[in-house]
Amino acid sequence: MTPPISANGTSQVPFSRLRVWRALAVLQPYCAVCDVSYVVEGDATKEGTRFTCAPGRLDDRSPPPGAPRGQVVEWQPSRRVTTRLELTPEVWTTTIDLTDVPGGGTDVTITLTHQPLRGGHLRHRLRRGGVRKVAERAIESELAKIADHVRQAEQTYRDAEDGRS
Repeated sequence: MTPPISANGTSQVPFSRLRVWRALAVLQPYCAVCDVSYVVEGDATKEGTRFTCAPGRLDDRSPPPGAPRGQVVEWQPSRRVTTRLELTPEVWTTTIDLTDVPGGGTDVTITLTHQPLRGGHLRHRLRRGGVRKVAERAIESELAKIADHVRQAEQTYRDAEDGRS
């Protein structure tokens, strides 16, 4: 089997670990920041949770056939969450680690790992550089959106408390 490709990045944000955890680890039905809908099977806050994701708003529609399916494979509340997303020819694993920063704030480290499921060894070797660049750009993009995710999560919690969910 071809060895996986991994990339990671870290950003320090001025939010508490709990605020960041709610924003990044708890799957909501729709993420306006990423324009992605999640259909979660069961509890969205535990290891083993399965989900399907699709671009855009699904509202009450089912995800399209062939939509990526995933699973929460590690769940350490307020510290670490790892998800595994299965696409037809590959698996992407995302780990988010949160640590407190002295004086306040949180370090957010995202590790993205790619594992091809098909194709020959030579093909994978030729694609490694491109896949690594895709992973690095994805991490940079996600780290840049953390503040937007925190604001969105806090609005969602306020709306739920007000009965507007």
